[in-house]
Amino acid sequence: MPFDRAIKIAPSILSADFAAIGAECRAVEEQGADWVHVDVMDGHFVPNLTFGPAMVKAIRPHVRGVMDVHLMIAPVDPYIDAFAEAGADIITAHLEAGPHIHRTLQAIRATGARAGLALNPGTGLDAVSHLLDSIDLVCVMTVNPGFGGQSFIASQVEKVRALRDLIGDRPVHIEIDGGVTPETAPLVAAAGADVLVAGSAVFRGGSVDNPAPYGANIRAIRAAAEAARPRAAA
Repeated sequence: MPFDRAIKIAPSILSADFAAIGAECRAVEEQGADWVHVDVMDGHFVPNLTFGPAMVKAIRPHVRGVMDVHLMIAPVDPYIDAFAEAGADIITAHLEAGPHIHRTLQAIRATGARAGLALNPGTGLDAVSHLLDSIDLVCVMTVNPGFGGQSFIASQVEKVRALRDLIGDRPVHIEIDGGVTPETAPLVAAAGADVLVAGSAVFRGGSVDNPAPYGANIRAIRAAAEAARPRAAA
């Protein structure tokens, strides 16, 4: 995965048809998705329960590109190897999920996966500067984690802008997760984000049998984000 700051759309399969999850992954990639985002929730760290390593392994053959696995679980460390072996290209852990996040990031990178750090809306950037050389991605949650379809928290735009300044020239992606639509994508893209996770905004109106709306939705989000980006970042 060569690094670049081009806008990437990462549909969250949390909004897909679970009865046809492999076909849904293929459909969104064929319709222009750059990454496939897999939200793993444990019913403990967040109030929802979704996928485990076995499901990630089952999905992997249906994803040709980057599989972006977001672990909303605590503890994280006991499950890192299992998700890496299941085929995750990026494994993202929450800063809030445990007391030794640096150790967690090291463990992720030791598997050969890229390491992501996720921040809840109420979490500041104070600790992030000490971790930037250990990560490949920062995921800024623009909703409270746990459920799809929530409204975008506008206060996080300033966090993205400050994070972009903090990252500087480091090859670290800024990912936005939550409430991304053609209306909110320009806000975070202008602030410096380059990976946009979108669930309902991508899957709305389409299906495995009628995937064209997925493509239209992806193009609308991408176009809105790219139009808002500073020219030097595009």
